[in-house]
Amino acid sequence: MLDTLDAAAVRRWCASGLAALQRHQGEIDDLNVYPVPDGDTGTNLVLTLTSAQQALAMDLETLPEDGHTPHGHALRLMARGALLGARGNSGVILSQILRGLADALAAAPAVRGRLFAAALAEATTAAYAAVAQPVEGTLLSVVAAAARAAMQADSDDLRAVTRAAAAGAAGALARTPEQLPALARAGVVDAGGRGLCLLLDALVEVVTGESPRPAVPASPAVRPPATAAREAGSSAYAYEVQYLLDATEEAVVRLRAELGALGDSLVIVGGAGPAIGTWNVHVHVNDVGAAIEAGVVAGRPHRITVTRFADQAPPPPLPDGRAAVVVATGAGIAELFGAEGATVVPANPSTGELLDAIHATGAARVVVLPNDPNTQSVASTAAREAHRLGVKVSVVPTRSPVQALAALAVRDPSRRFEDDVIAMAEAAGACRYAEVCHASKEALTVAGPCRPGDVLALVEGEVHLIGTELLDTCTAVVDRMLGGGGELVTLLCGADAPDGLADRVREHVERSWPFVEVQAYEGGQPYYPLLVGVE
Repeated sequence: MLDTLDAAAVRRWCASGLAALQRHQGEIDDLNVYPVPDGDTGTNLVLTLTSAQQALAMDLETLPEDGHTPHGHALRLMARGALLGARGNSGVILSQILRGLADALAAAPAVRGRLFAAALAEATTAAYAAVAQPVEGTLLSVVAAAARAAMQADSDDLRAVTRAAAAGAAGALARTPEQLPALARAGVVDAGGRGLCLLLDALVEVVTGESPRPAVPASPAVRPPATAAREAGSSAYAYEVQYLLDATEEAVVRLRAELGALGDSLVIVGGAGPAIGTWNVHVHVNDVGAAIEAGVVAGRPHRITVTRFADQAPPPPLPDGRAAVVVATGAGIAELFGAEGATVVPANPSTGELLDAIHATGAARVVVLPNDPNTQSVASTAAREAHRLGVKVSVVPTRSPVQALAALAVRDPSRRFEDDVIAMAEAAGACRYAEVCHASKEALTVAGPCRPGDVLALVEGEVHLIGTELLDTCTAVVDRMLGGGGELVTLLCGADAPDGLADRVREHVERSWPFVEVQAYEGGQPYYPLLVGVE
């Protein structure tokens, strides 16, 4: 039982809440009732909180210079991760709720009942303010009821207040069909509100040590075939546009007005103040170009995603007609790619060799993973030649085998080919890579001068570390990469790696980064005793 919320409790809450959302993900997805697809609420909430947990995997021992408390630092990491990873309307609103809590509690020396209730009220105000046209009977109503119940508890006992908040949210969730006719017709409760109830139940479990009350699943809506649900908004708009935006608050005020005139389901949350901050922008529109152009005028949009609602319906089964061609050096790496169903081409291939491999697959759609900057132009040329012969080829610009492994891990033949290529490219881009080797000659690098035999650690192609001991340099480069975040480390040991290198690097990660998973394989690549990927 806890009297106050500390950093460890914040981490447990995030992990427990994510686990609860994952367990109930399908149930929440099935609560959607609107007739046009807009992703699924359960999936969106899981992805949003997954990003929050990834941010919390960073080192919480070192406080930022602004002097926030350990729990405040943890809450800010959680909120920031949720903001950057927010998906859909519900995910964006949840990120704003978490940010409101973080802003209110970050500097407090202790988080007791009355302070938490006040913070929940501030978070509710922030959530409502972020939505251009708030609708009752949604996640907003549920968080507002939770805040009211917490305030009415009028206690410094954190356990009593969190119980009251969870109970208030549950009561409001049960009333959502009375507020939204669409919910009443379908006989379900609001999906986003259900997700928030799970998070509050998880908080009660962390604070009190008591298991949450058994949840009674709501009956899913009965939908027509090939129809999924949209979280909110009118079916008059055909596209969902979402992006992160680096801009000032003044520019965002103008952006709200402009996007509000273009569509609905507008939510903008993020940094405040005169300085440039990061905002998460979500809107449903018909004019995609105008929505993105408005962001360009306001600041710097990035991570832009556009979803056509009609394409969200379950696709028809696709015939077998896809393949992957991967360039690889090393027997172990080739075996890994072969196990993923890919056709493997030896390193430094010619255009003709790649073209032969593409045709040998017999597939009409092929993705090529070059795994080397020098091979990318060759792969692009082969793709153009294949296209003239009737084969559709897309090149995912992987620069290392670890990026290709990340890309192949998300390959899904049930998706449209173009969407699958985008998903693979995103997975590859999210995987940072490093190479450890011995210097072959004297040179001046960005990390300083090196001599023959020195151990070099290259991150994304640039020398970052120069050492004398292989193991020390390997662990140092892994530490440097994980300092920027990450939850999975992939190690590929080369042909000349000493016995036990991967095991010793793994042991170092387990000691220094206990929340990070390590996967190690015998790659067999020449020249590089170790290749590292961080996701």
